[in-house]
Amino acid sequence: MDDDVTLPPHPPTTPTGEPAPDARSALATVDPHVVASEHLANLRDIGGRATADGGTVRRGVAFRSAELRAPTIADDPVLAGLGVRTVVDLRTAAERAALPDVLPAGARGIHADVLAVTQDAPAADFAEMLRRPDEASRVLAELDPAAQMRRTYVDLVVGDLGRAGYATLLRQIIDPPATPVLYHCTAGKDRTGWATTVLLLTAGVDEDGVREEYLGVNAAVDAMYAPLLRQFASVGGDPALLVPLLQVHEEYLDAALDAMRTHFGTVDDYLRDGLRLTDEEVAALRATLVA
Repeated sequence: MDDDVTLPPHPPTTPTGEPAPDARSALATVDPHVVASEHLANLRDIGGRATADGGTVRRGVAFRSAELRAPTIADDPVLAGLGVRTVVDLRTAAERAALPDVLPAGARGIHADVLAVTQDAPAADFAEMLRRPDEASRVLAELDPAAQMRRTYVDLVVGDLGRAGYATLLRQIIDPPATPVLYHCTAGKDRTGWATTVLLLTAGVDEDGVREEYLGVNAAVDAMYAPLLRQFASVGGDPALLVPLLQVHEEYLDAALDAMRTHFGTVDDYLRDGLRLTDEEVAALRATLVA
C-alpha cells in the first residue's frame, strides 16, 4: 500500500453511484446550511452567516459538496433548483480521470487542482486496505495521519498548485455569468473546507463562524464513511487509525491559518500576494459574497 496518504478514500456509494444509504441519515440534520439531495453528498450553501460589520453572506451564490459521481446528478431536481452554472473540481487529475464529474444540467465544469500529489499516488487505496488490513494498520500507525493532514493543509495554502487553483475558484465566483458556483473535492471537507474558509473570511465572517462551518461537515462525512469504517473493522483493521483522514479537525484548520499568517499576513494579504488577486477582484469578491 502506498504510504503517501494525503487524501481520504472515496466514500462508498450504491451500484448506481448515489451516496451510500448511511450518508442519507445526515439529511435529517438541523444545520440550515445543508441542502438535502439524495444524489450528492455533503451539499451545503455557504451563505447565511453574519459578517462582523452587520452584513450577511449571500445565499445561492456558492455551494460546496462531495464529488459529483452519481449519474442521477444530471437530472437531480435539487441541483436544478439551485441553478448551478459552474462546477469547480478541486481534485487531482488522477482523481478526475478515475471518477469524472457528472455535471448538473446547464452547468460547465472547471478544473482547479489545488494539491500537489503524484499521479500514481493520489490517495490511500481502501480496496488494498481491505485485502491487507494488518499492513494497512501498520502503515497508518507509522505515518501519523493527523500530522500528514496538517502538512497537507499547509501545502494547500503555500503550494503553487493551491494558490493557482483557489485563485481560479475565486475568479469564477466574481464572474456573474458563472454563478451560482458549486465547488468540490472528494468528500467535500479538506480542499473544499479551505476554500470555504477563505470565502467566509473574505466576506468578514468572524473566526467562530468560520470554524463552525469548517467543523459542520463532520456529521455528513461521518455518515458517508460509516460503511467503509465498518468494512475495515470487519476484516480486522482498526477504524480509529482511519478517522484522522476521514474527519476535519480544528488542528488541521489551525495549520492552514497559521501558514497563511506566517507566509502572507492577513487574509487580504493572502488574497493579493498569495492568490495574486487584484484590489478590484478582492472588492468584487466581497461585493458578490455579502448582502
